[in-house]
Amino acid sequence: MTTATTSLPEIRNRQRRDLAGTQGAVQRGVGRWFALAGILVMCAGFILPFAWMLSTGLKTLEATEAFPPQWIPNPIVPKNFADVINSPKVDFPLYTRNTLVIALLAVLGTTFSSAVVAYGFAKIRFKGRGAMFAIMLSTMMIPFPVMMLPLFIVFRFIGDHTPIQMLGTFRPLWLPAWFGSAFSIFLLRQFFLTIPDELSDAARIDGCNDWGIFWRVILPLSTPALAVVALFTFMSRWNDFLGPLIYLQRPEQYTLALGLQAFQSQQGGTDWNLLMAASTLVVLPVILLFLLTQKTFVQGIATTGIK
Repeated sequence: MTTATTSLPEIRNRQRRDLAGTQGAVQRGVGRWFALAGILVMCAGFILPFAWMLSTGLKTLEATEAFPPQWIPNPIVPKNFADVINSPKVDFPLYTRNTLVIALLAVLGTTFSSAVVAYGFAKIRFKGRGAMFAIMLSTMMIPFPVMMLPLFIVFRFIGDHTPIQMLGTFRPLWLPAWFGSAFSIFLLRQFFLTIPDELSDAARIDGCNDWGIFWRVILPLSTPALAVVALFTFMSRWNDFLGPLIYLQRPEQYTLALGLQAFQSQQGGTDWNLLMAASTLVVLPVILLFLLTQKTFVQGIATTGIK
């Protein structure tokens, strides 16, 4: 009798705990489903515009103006992409080459110069380091349209008073990248802070100076962060429209962003199927680049800023 009386509360407590655990599991499961549904909605918001662009690029001109709109092209016209590449009005291969030259030079300059500056802020102690870093970060709040006119005046001054011609060339589009990027410097500095100082101290004992430590120790360990900086820089230069519009003066210098605009204006009443096919070709390299570097990109984002 006593045993039954004393064990009854224990049984009830166990039942309450089991019930609470079941309810908690159900709530966590419902929460996961809601989170998954929210992620799917967000993904659809990003995927649908690209899907519509690709669909339109495979349609005839008449089908692009049909109402209600058709998601699945009928008939499918892959010839639109060949017409864009071989268009006599827009030199698509030339614009692609120009964009690649500018983007690659900007990627090399931004990655290298930002890494050097970030190393100084992360691993070299000097007076005023915090204040200089704060001033550098504050430049991120200045939008490009504010600096557009001063930069144009500076580049024109250089062209007028030195043998180096700036306006009408690619130089204004990639040369500033070799002086670092505030966002890239911040990103790399945060990653460099996660690298133990003991590695630098050991290299210094072995006779390395700061340049040797940076080149032989820090950079090989920073591949994910460097890949993130390179990818961000490539995307920004690949999609840049305002910069080439300001500094480039001849059609043979145009980039893909300007080429799309010229493609639209030169067609008279815009052929939306050709314009969407051209837009798909412009976006496709960036998507492929991200897919190829996705693992390294996610690793660099996940580890940056953890200390």
